[in-house]
Amino acid sequence: MPPEFAAATTTVALREIDRGWSTCPKTLRRARVLELSGWAYYVAGRGGVLGDDTRADTVSAALGLVAPDAVRAGWEAARKVGRAAVAAARLAECARWGDERLGDVPRIETLVGLAERVVVAADPVGMPLFAASRAMPVPDGGTGALAALLIHLIHEYRCGAMLLAARACGLSPVETVIAGPDGEAEAVTFGWHPPFPSRVTLVRRYAYAEAIADRIVGQAYATLSADERRELTALLGDAADTVRPD
Repeated sequence: MPPEFAAATTTVALREIDRGWSTCPKTLRRARVLELSGWAYYVAGRGGVLGDDTRADTVSAALGLVAPDAVRAGWEAARKVGRAAVAAARLAECARWGDERLGDVPRIETLVGLAERVVVAADPVGMPLFAASRAMPVPDGGTGALAALLIHLIHEYRCGAMLLAARACGLSPVETVIAGPDGEAEAVTFGWHPPFPSRVTLVRRYAYAEAIADRIVGQAYATLSADERRELTALLGDAADTVRPD
């Protein structure tokens, strides 16, 4: 299995697992404990790895696909808690969820070993959220927690690669969201307002951007042998199966 093919075939599993922990009711309950809205928790939870004093415009540039006004609103709302503290709390929820949901996944230790090698090999140039997230202290937890955290890091790396690729292909942030898998629903969630551009005119450039992102992420997967890449792809698929709704 070529590295770029491994990057392409693991994208859906990574997204589903990352969405599983980030939308878990227990994860979102932490926002209420911190007296934050779910939106402020999301923005500071991802952007807070850049530090408390980072400017909202810088966080907006790093997140990339979220409307700047929406980023600013969430970022400012999290000031009272501390943005870095929110990011640490959200990662702790990722670890908690991983122990609860992934701890019993078959061959989870193998998944952790392979995923860790991919994360270590990933080149963070141009991907500040991935670089800062990778540098965060690892929350306490077992093998399932570590698996969830590593999967989150690979997913964050993929998001950074896709942002770079989309901009290289001439897609604006809102065009990238519209052309993506969740389309207008995600655009509204990310604070963009209609009228939206037609998806039909964007699909070809988006597909090209995905191919470029596969090439970028594939450079990290190249640290594994072809058999190991095949094995990691299968294990991520198995892990995703355990978190899909029945």
